Amino acid sequence: MYFHLIGNFNTSAPVDQADEDVTDFMNAANETLLAKGAPLGKGARILDWRIEGNKIHIEIDSDRYVRAHDAILRLKKPLAALLGKKHRIGIRGIEIESFVARIPSDNPVRATNIPYVSKIEFDCGEISITMEIDESQIQNKIPDRIITLIEDKIAAQEYGGKEEHWNLLWESAEKPILNNDDPTTELLDRNWIRHGAARGQWIHGPEITRIFRAFESIVKKEVLDFLGYQEMIFPKLVSWDVWKKSGHAKGVYPEIYYVCPPKTRDPEYWEEVSDYYKVTHEVPIKLIREKIGDPIGGLCYAQCPPFWPFMQGRTIADETFPVRVFDRSGTSHRYESGGIHGIERVDEFHRVEIVWMGTPEDVVQESERIQERYKYIFEDILELKWRKAWVTPWFMAQEGLTGTAGSEKVGTIDYESLMPYRDGWLEFQNVSVNGDKYPLGFNVKSQSGSELWSGCSGVGLERWASAFFAQKGLDYENWPSEFREIVGELPKGFVFM
Repeated sequence: MYFHLIGNFNTSAPVDQADEDVTDFMNAANETLLAKGAPLGKGARILDWRIEGNKIHIEIDSDRYVRAHDAILRLKKPLAALLGKKHRIGIRGIEIESFVARIPSDNPVRATNIPYVSKIEFDCGEISITMEIDESQIQNKIPDRIITLIEDKIAAQEYGGKEEHWNLLWESAEKPILNNDDPTTELLDRNWIRHGAARGQWIHGPEITRIFRAFESIVKKEVLDFLGYQEMIFPKLVSWDVWKKSGHAKGVYPEIYYVCPPKTRDPEYWEEVSDYYKVTHEVPIKLIREKIGDPIGGLCYAQCPPFWPFMQGRTIADETFPVRVFDRSGTSHRYESGGIHGIERVDEFHRVEIVWMGTPEDVVQESERIQERYKYIFEDILELKWRKAWVTPWFMAQEGLTGTAGSEKVGTIDYESLMPYRDGWLEFQNVSVNGDKYPLGFNVKSQSGSELWSGCSGVGLERWASAFFAQKGLDYENWPSEFREIVGELPKGFVFM
């Protein structure tokens, strides 16, 4: 990695009188200030400098150890002390004329409209990034964030084609497969579901709703009550502040449903909208767009982040750990674009979200206990053909990150069910150990000062239904006996003429 910076120290008076002192300072800085903290022979180096009236012009190059933009900040304070004490000259600020960073890469990256970046080029195994920055951007770590962003994009390209992000952990024995048809088609034929008015949305009739409630009761009895979880209600409108702390603000934008409040509730302000509809029977979308405010966040995307403000900035008594809570109070929403399919991939879905927190040992152990409970459900109650695999942690995927999470114990296990009608597998369940991501992000501490980790697991009812119906079909008499007992008698739904 290489950095090259050309800039100026702008001074309160001409610096010619201080030429000798500045020369001594610059020569010494190369061996001291700009090498501090770097391995021997590494760091930043002043290539050239000269005095031009009320400016000290300077050119610096560096490696990754003392980056050029950090180097110019290192120089400012001691240089100001020298000029002020001996010559009564102040430094009014730093001006950056040119700043370029070069990063090794085997391929170019797709990157457009990155803030403060004027040009990105690829040549001879390097990506060259030209930035337009000033002193305040350097102080706010903008160049380092840009470098990290480009490195993430490089890693994403390299990682995307590899298979080691999916590692099989366990696969069940063969189970009776009683269906080979797409379950969504049969659900529609039997009037158990109908398309909702919005995209990626279903209206669930009495029969499938009974199935959903049976899944919930299984999870409640065999996982939540068994392990001692308490029910909470998490918000379903999530603000930017929450997503910034949870990390989702790094990459959630293509998939969320945005929430914009009205600029005012004054009926007079909205009268022309109402009048337009009354006359035309058309909703004036363009006019409404002018009358709503900026997005304040979005509908619930990942169900656990809005829980964390409940804990934010608090110190938790040690007797409370491990924290075990769950939420089943509403829908989650993701804009799935062209990926919508049946009831298994939708924009609006129903989920039970399970969250736990404690010491790293507590959190890993809780993950293992939950995995055992799921195994019992999928093997003995639903009798599914399923498998589980270690994958890229869900939160890294959602934030556009790649690689490992820094610990072999931090990550996500995906549960996949065989889908006979398409000779493939469906991810229908997960268990994640998220490390210290959320306790750190939301500043949650323990009474004893012990490190805190957390985990989460989302039970998607549509996904469970897709997995079950794909293998067992919709005929009640073919379902496993224990599941039939839990479901009870199916309600008689609607008959359409």
